[in-house]
Amino acid sequence: MRNFYEQVYAVVRRIPRGKVTSYGRIARMLGRPRAARAVGYAMNALKDKDEAYADVPWQRVINSQGRISIVNREYSANRQAELLRAEGVVVDENLRINLDVYLWEGLHWVEIDDITGG
Repeated sequence: MRNFYEQVYAVVRRIPRGKVTSYGRIARMLGRPRAARAVGYAMNALKDKDEAYADVPWQRVINSQGRISIVNREYSANRQAELLRAEGVVVDENLRINLDVYLWEGLHWVEIDDITGG
């Protein structure tokens, strides 16, 4: 069974290019609806990971209001916006993303069971 951070990274790796989701949505997918902050901690911990985690598209995780949150000073908000724009996501001058257009609905329960070992 994977630890929580590994489960978060498994979900984030499945967010399609050009889509975003929130910390809270990831927490809910993993059956931990009150763990949005822990998802943020997992994203922040990526800065200390090795190359095996280079494929985790951290830029696709934003807050529930559709805004880029600064969870890691190394991964600045402007860098996150730049990466999202390169994927075709429109990020406005207030670092806001239209969730009606770019929100990823998430994984099917079978995929979640595969990640959580449930």
